[in-house]
Amino acid sequence: MIDAIAFKYRTGRPWTVLPEKFGSWKCVHNRLRKWAPDGTWEKVFATLLAQADSDGDLNWIVAGDSTIGRAHQHAAESSRGSVRPSHLSHRTATSA
Repeated sequence: MIDAIAFKYRTGRPWTVLPEKFGSWKCVHNRLRKWAPDGTWEKVFATLLAQADSDGDLNWIVAGDSTIGRAHQHAAESSRGSVRPSHLSHRTATSA
C-alpha cells in the first residue's frame, strides 16, 4: 500500500493508471484519504525518521534556495526617481 502511494507521488501519474501490481487504484486512494486526516502518515514518517536517525542513515544537510524573487514594477521605487500615485502626491519623499 505504501509503495503504491509512493509510486503515485514519485511519478505524478493519475490514480487510474496505477500499475496492477499495486492492486486496485480505488483501494489505494481510499486508504490514503483515510490515513491523511487521522495522523497515520505523521506516525509512519516519525517512526521511519527516528529509526533512520538511530541507525545513522540520515545526513542532516540544510540547503538554502537561491531562487530570485521579482516584484511587480510598482512594488518598488524606480531608480530614475520616485513616481508617486496621485493620492500620495501631497507627501514629500522624506516623510514617506
